[in-house]
Amino acid sequence: MPASFFIWVQDAHCMNNQEIRILETAGCSQDIIAHCCAVSKKAVALVEQVTINIDKELVRLGGLFHDIGRSRTQGIRHALEGAEILSNLGYPDSLIHIVETHIGAGITAAEAERLGLPKRNYLPLTPEAKIVSYADNLIHGIEEIPFPDALDTFKKMLGSDHESIHLFLKQHQEIQDWIRQS
Repeated sequence: MPASFFIWVQDAHCMNNQEIRILETAGCSQDIIAHCCAVSKKAVALVEQVTINIDKELVRLGGLFHDIGRSRTQGIRHALEGAEILSNLGYPDSLIHIVETHIGAGITAAEAERLGLPKRNYLPLTPEAKIVSYADNLIHGIEEIPFPDALDTFKKMLGSDHESIHLFLKQHQEIQDWIRQS
């Protein structure tokens, strides 16, 4: 890998070479690894702003490994594939939940069935899972975008009345409330 990639990864606080090697061994590209580092960095930054008790290390790892399943597929099933990879590596259920539920602001059982996923809810239930999912939506590639732009992207992809839009708005409001609490 080029030295510039490693410099960027270090700047993104993804300096644990063992964790980067896990992504590489799984088959993740440099672009995916860089994206994962950017999401991890954004998620940790959000943790530092909220006033509720959150496991910062779990969020960091959740951001770092959220797209590990993209080593197998670029489709929506990458969340399930990533959960399987981490399960096989012996990671805890709390981390697996983050990876499995990070897509959009979560997926309801009805939407999962429409998408061809096993019919069950893939909704982020813990604050850690919600923050990683939210951070992922605010990072395109390695660039952070503001919430209104992320919302517009969702609306263009899915339509203004899609249930995922409402989930994303709810997720945004909940996280903003955590930031505002004192």
